Amino acid sequence: MLYRCRLLLFLAVLALPATSARAQATDATLSGTVTDSLTGAPLPGVNVFIATSMNGTVTDEQGGFRLRGIPLGALRLYVTMIGFEPKARDIFIREAREYTFDFELKEAVYEIGEITVTADNKKWKQQLEKFIQLFIGETPNAGATKIVNPEVLDFSTKGGEFRAQASEPLIIENEALGYRVQYFLREFSAIPNRTKYDGEPLFDVMPAESPEQAALWKARRDSAFNGSFRHFMLALLNNRVEEQGFKTYSRPSRQGLGGNAVPTDQRYPIKPADLLKDGDTPGEKILGFEGFVEIIYAPEEEDKAYLRWTNEQFRRPRARTSMIYLHNGPTVVDLKGDVLDPYGVTFYQYLAFERVADEVPKEYRPWLE
Repeated sequence: MLYRCRLLLFLAVLALPATSARAQATDATLSGTVTDSLTGAPLPGVNVFIATSMNGTVTDEQGGFRLRGIPLGALRLYVTMIGFEPKARDIFIREAREYTFDFELKEAVYEIGEITVTADNKKWKQQLEKFIQLFIGETPNAGATKIVNPEVLDFSTKGGEFRAQASEPLIIENEALGYRVQYFLREFSAIPNRTKYDGEPLFDVMPAESPEQAALWKARRDSAFNGSFRHFMLALLNNRVEEQGFKTYSRPSRQGLGGNAVPTDQRYPIKPADLLKDGDTPGEKILGFEGFVEIIYAPEEEDKAYLRWTNEQFRRPRARTSMIYLHNGPTVVDLKGDVLDPYGVTFYQYLAFERVADEVPKEYRPWLE
C-alpha cells in the first residue's frame, strides 16, 4: 500500500545498474500460463508485465505468456484482466535462464456495502479534480499530465474517507515526460493529511513530434530522475553519494501519536557506506539503519509547488530534503538498486511530494557521470 502526502510508502524501483555490476548483467526470460481458477480454462488477453516498467505482454489463446530481456534482480510480476482479481508475485531473479510462473485468477466480486456513491455529475467532476490532485500530483509535471479515460472512475465517501476505484486500467498521458501509462489501480483512499493508493503502472514511450520535443523530454526525464530515491540508491551502490550531490544524516526516532515512529530534532552525519552491507549472495546488498535517514540533494532547490504543498509558501526554497524509514527493518536490494520488499521503505518530505506525474520507468538509465 502506497502512502503519499506527509507519509509515503513507496514502491521503490531503481533502474541504472551499478558500475560494479554492469559486466555481470545478463537477461532472463519469464514464461507461464494464466487460467481461470474455477474452471481451469486458459485465459487469453490477460495483461502480464513487470511493474513500473515498459516490459509487458498479453496471454495468447492458450493462456500462455513469455517476457524476454528481464534483467537480474528484484521485480514484481503483475497479472491482471478485467472481471478477475489481479495477482502479483515479488521475485528475485538470480540467474540468466528461463523461469516459469503459472497463475490462477478468480472472478472479481465487487461489494459496495454502505458506501455512498455519488451520481451527481457536478459533484463527480469535483471529486475527479480532487483525485487528480492527490494521484497525479501538484508538481510542474502534473500540469501536463492527464487521465484520458476518467469515465472508468467511480468515487465514494464513507466516514469522511474519500475513495476511488477504476473499472478498467487508467490511461495516463504524461506530456511533460513523454510517456503513456496504463495504471492498474487496485486501491485509492484519502483522509485529511494522508493519501494512500496501490497499483501498478506499465509505461510506453510516446513518439516525439520533433527532435526538439525529444530533447525536451530527455531533459525533463533526467530532471525527474535527479534527486530521486532511484538516483540516491544508484549513487550509493557506486560509492558516489557525495559526488552526485547528496548529503546523508542519521535522525533518531521516537514514538509519536498512534504508535508511529517519528524523527527527533537530533541530527548526526552518517557515512553512506554504513547504510549498505553485503547480502547472502554476490548479487545482493542489505539496506539497513536505525531510526531515520535524512537525504539532502544539494544541486536542486525545492519547487515553489512543494512550498505550497507544505503550506510554507512564504519562506525561501532550500535544498531538496527528504527522510526515509525502513518500515519492515533491513531490506534486501539488488545491484541495480531494486528493493526486494516493495513496501519496506517509507518516505517523507520531498520524496513524498512527487507523484505519478514524476515517475519514470525502471528501465530509464541516465548515465551518472
